[in-house]
Amino acid sequence: MGHDLHAEAFVRAHTRPAPVPYVPEVRLRVAGAGEERDETNGELYEIWERAGGLPFWAYPWAGGQALARHVLDHPETVRGRTVLDLATGSGLVAVAAALAGAALVVANDVDPYALAAVRLNAAANGVAVRVLGGDLLDGAPPQEVVLAGDVFYESPLALRVTPFLARAAGKVLTGVPDRACSYLPEGVFEPVGVHEVPTLLEDAPRKRTTIYRLSGQ
Repeated sequence: MGHDLHAEAFVRAHTRPAPVPYVPEVRLRVAGAGEERDETNGELYEIWERAGGLPFWAYPWAGGQALARHVLDHPETVRGRTVLDLATGSGLVAVAAALAGAALVVANDVDPYALAAVRLNAAANGVAVRVLGGDLLDGAPPQEVVLAGDVFYESPLALRVTPFLARAAGKVLTGVPDRACSYLPEGVFEPVGVHEVPTLLEDAPRKRTTIYRLSGQ
């Protein structure tokens, strides 16, 4: 419990509540809220150094924003169902799923600071989200819906995530920004929607992001 409280205190110290640009129904604790791009980049590196890892939990990334928007615009995707938000980061997608009426939302991440951010962000939005730490990728997700906001940005992760998602018992959706370093595998997913998402930490102020579902679903 002491470690949980330390992680929550760290997240509080380095973030501020703000509406998510593309999903204003959701407020998150984010770093660099209201700052210019250069200032945000500077804060990113400061938190990275102090946390010992890239703080995916401190920003609403393009893939997560697009997927959260998709879930809120199509609540029937998750309503009344069990949901896993894989590599949850800030918990944005998990919160959106809970707001859309999911029966149970599990938010998973390997970073204890991310789990702390999820707890804080779920409480701030008045929803219940169950946090689950650890690496799940050697197993098979039993939830009825699996949401993966932005998991194809590096090859080693993509090579493990793809078979994990293919083993899912239920529906799978992922949000994938257009990047030179995207490792989305060919022939595994099919597009179901496209979004132009405002961003701070990408190479452009807006990022075209596609929602994909596992082929054959």
